[in-house]
Amino acid sequence: MDWPVLFKEYLLTQRGYSLRTVTAYQEDLKDYLNFLAANGGGSYLNVEPIDVRSYLGALYDHHYARNTVSRKISSLRSFYQFLLKNEVLTENPFSYIHLRKGSKRLPQFFYEEELQILFDSLTGTQPLDYRNQALLEVFYATGLRVSEACQMQLLDIDLQMGVVLLHGKGNKERYVPLGSFAQDALQVYFQKARTPLMEKYHQEHAFVFVNRLGEPITPRGIRYVFTQMVKKSSLTSSIHPHMLRHTFATHLLNNGADMRTVQELLGHVNLSSTQIYTHVTTDRLQQNYDQFFPRS
Repeated sequence: MDWPVLFKEYLLTQRGYSLRTVTAYQEDLKDYLNFLAANGGGSYLNVEPIDVRSYLGALYDHHYARNTVSRKISSLRSFYQFLLKNEVLTENPFSYIHLRKGSKRLPQFFYEEELQILFDSLTGTQPLDYRNQALLEVFYATGLRVSEACQMQLLDIDLQMGVVLLHGKGNKERYVPLGSFAQDALQVYFQKARTPLMEKYHQEHAFVFVNRLGEPITPRGIRYVFTQMVKKSSLTSSIHPHMLRHTFATHLLNNGADMRTVQELLGHVNLSSTQIYTHVTTDRLQQNYDQFFPRS
């Protein structure tokens, strides 16, 4: 049987991974199989510990970043775990490889004053201006991912209850409140942008956010929109949509939200994924202490 192909189907259908994530897994597996073929390692079904160590050494010889090496090993560990699950093998040759994690880079976020400057810069009255205002409000109000914004459909939003259903990684769903600003921005966007654009270009679909032709907006389109927002404002920093997710989490914690609440709102499976934001808030406290305390 072609187990690499079956592994791909397993990731897509049973694990619910995105096509982008599955492609990354497949690339890691392809590189590994090419290494075995080029170095006389034989079949991936008959791998010895020395083969694994040789592959690990080859990765470091190529000067891959620590995170890249860790990701490749994780991909292969998952592949062999899949083979174990299907009783193809009795042991996972990558289960004993444990890499030391490097220090995590603190996530970038906007201070409240910076974010207000961004909001204040959105003053246009064209359909796409209303769309952009709604995008910024929803991203900040919910901390959603780009993929979740692109997948969001009309039935996912309940403006009366003030909540939105987000479809996250691995087909996991969560309800997140919509603040009053985001609700108002969405109502204006539906009336003055989405409906006119859909009618003008004869579009029929249920996706919430659209481009200038009334078609569902793409992740690339959202990134472009936010880049243009910053260019029109007085901010000098760069922006990416995930930065607003970081901002959402950081502002919640800075204003007293507990870690478990933020974990649920972000859709993190493990609390450890959320804990990095405590380092951000601690860093903010340290900066304020150094700046304002006379004996710092």
